[in-house]
Amino acid sequence: MDPLPQTPQEAAAELEKLAAEIAHHNRLYHAEDAPEISDAEYDALMRRNTAIEAAFPDLVRPDSPSKLVGAAPSGALSKIAHARPMFSLDNGFNDEEVADFLGRVRRFLNLSDAEPVALTAEPKIDGLSCSLRYVNGKLVQALTRGDGQIGEDVTANARTIRDIPHEIAGAPEVFEVRGEVYMAKEDFAALNARLLAEAEASGKEARQFANPRNAAAGSLRQKDAAVTASRPLRFWAWGWGEVTALPGETQVAVIRAIEAMGFPVSDLFIGPVDLDAALAQYRKIEAVRADLPFDIDGVVYKVDRLDWQTRLGFVGRFPRWGLAHKFPAERAQTILRAIDIQVGRTGKLTPVARLEPVTVGGVVVTNATLHNADEIARLGVRPGDRVVLQRAGDVIPQIVENLTRDEAREPWAFPVHCPICNSEAVAEEGEVDIRCTGGLICPAQRLERLKHFVSRGALDIEGLGEKTLVEFLDLGWIAEPADIFRLAAHREELLGREGWQEKSADALMAAIEAKRAPDAARLLFGLGIRHIGAITARDLLKRYTTLPALQALADEVIALRDATPPQIGETEAKHRARLDKAIAEHIGVENVGGAVGQALADFFHEPHNRAVWDDLLREVIPPPYIVETRDSAVSGKTLVFTGTLEALSRDEAKAQAESLGARVAGSVSKKTDLVIVGANAGSKRKKAEDLGIRVISESEWLQIVATVA
Repeated sequence: MDPLPQTPQEAAAELEKLAAEIAHHNRLYHAEDAPEISDAEYDALMRRNTAIEAAFPDLVRPDSPSKLVGAAPSGALSKIAHARPMFSLDNGFNDEEVADFLGRVRRFLNLSDAEPVALTAEPKIDGLSCSLRYVNGKLVQALTRGDGQIGEDVTANARTIRDIPHEIAGAPEVFEVRGEVYMAKEDFAALNARLLAEAEASGKEARQFANPRNAAAGSLRQKDAAVTASRPLRFWAWGWGEVTALPGETQVAVIRAIEAMGFPVSDLFIGPVDLDAALAQYRKIEAVRADLPFDIDGVVYKVDRLDWQTRLGFVGRFPRWGLAHKFPAERAQTILRAIDIQVGRTGKLTPVARLEPVTVGGVVVTNATLHNADEIARLGVRPGDRVVLQRAGDVIPQIVENLTRDEAREPWAFPVHCPICNSEAVAEEGEVDIRCTGGLICPAQRLERLKHFVSRGALDIEGLGEKTLVEFLDLGWIAEPADIFRLAAHREELLGREGWQEKSADALMAAIEAKRAPDAARLLFGLGIRHIGAITARDLLKRYTTLPALQALADEVIALRDATPPQIGETEAKHRARLDKAIAEHIGVENVGGAVGQALADFFHEPHNRAVWDDLLREVIPPPYIVETRDSAVSGKTLVFTGTLEALSRDEAKAQAESLGARVAGSVSKKTDLVIVGANAGSKRKKAEDLGIRVISESEWLQIVATVA
């Protein structure tokens, strides 16, 4: 791994980049079944993000990849909220990280080293996660994972999979069985051969799947269940969601009960076992991996006791009681034929390696991202080089080594101008990414910004896909978000264009009109303000409620910046850190740091952005953003825990507070409502007392929790 950033500014910049990049790949993998990078490369991005967050804990972003699951579902199928969130698993890559996982479990539960912690171990199959809901023993609903909160309704399709029973016996009134829909290697090869033969017979271009995981995902997420029925899909169970009663008190007991109901369970599932036996199972499965009839990419460990799982709960997007121990990546060699530059929504120039097609782990790959100029310099790659690729289960691998870098040829020069608009391309101070300075005059950025604005995570306007946006941009009908809401003026002109009939034109206009009162958080996210992702937007509006209030906050931050000049002898880095801290305290939102406030202020400091904002708010009226929380004495309040807690670990106390609708902050400020103190509480307690903030003991806190429970 490259050296970590040395300053908060460098760390914040890289965390922002990683959040955007990982969110992009989550969307491609989970929502579109069209990944651009390998599992190994994705895991490397996640590990880099985790390492920086550990080194700079105050800079953890509200939209951090460590807090998110998957991606929002596509618009092709109905979207339904999971009764219980469908989370993902954190990853480990060696025995030491598995031991660290067990250590974290012990610390959270306050267990002694002598207390045994039993685990289960099973293969991590590479398929599409699915939740099957049974009511009174009958299958009533099947949902994909989606973004963990909302999935896609694939009930009719799931009914066509022979491994999924339509009725089960011995289950409680409500029982959600969760597992993986997958395609066996042999079936995958046969399917691709059939698709090729059908294409040749019809004279059409062959549409084949890249790997079994994509084949399974694409087959399950069909609009027509008959298509799914024609595909050889399978299912195995690994867990559960909402239940009215559990048929056991341990992971092993419930999984065996699920198996007895008629669901396939892995033959390689074992438990309860200790750490040594779990690691031995990992090595056993790794040894037979190539001979298994399906693709796997690791082994999953889970704490066996369900009461401990309940106490451990979740952190961000991961359960504290589970871990995926990933296998090493597979490798191959090929020739790098060319390096192309892609321009993203924020103007970032991303180099993409075009490769001589090569098979890596059974998948033909032709492209790989090279990230940035620094990565190209590190590898010393040029067109014509022979490179080593690394893959761990997806389509496009990571270049890990250049075998011909010592050959006497000119180095490849990163462009200094945007390949789209020819504007100057520069790197901001402290950043490695090179960006086009063209902004809205750059067609690449204009299109990408508008695509982002109407995307599923933002305003979600049905019918405004890339092709339509390009058409309207070329016609000069749209340039900025507000123009979308004035498209009705072009209805008659639209009807005269190829592919547009009254029905399609009216459907588009209706979809646009339906967003005249959009969700405020989605609208804010859709504007593409740096550092303000979907979760940050929600966190800000939970506190400030309306967009005009956020604009007022931005003006306050601008004034605060003007009133906080550098002190005599203060370095730029120290001034920035001091200012960021002051801005974060002024905002008063947990996990929203100074970088977010600075980005908001920068946006409103630019007159053109204010004009875009004002123009948009003349077209739409977002209602106040109100979030329902559990009714408790601390709902909506900001809490700080300090000192050594005796009955709880700090993480468990924070989880309790958040479950009661409270926000937990790391420092005491005027916006703090309550401070809970343990033994040896120090400066935070004194500051709270000086500010007149209520201070209570740990035992008083437990009484508050008990009254709600």
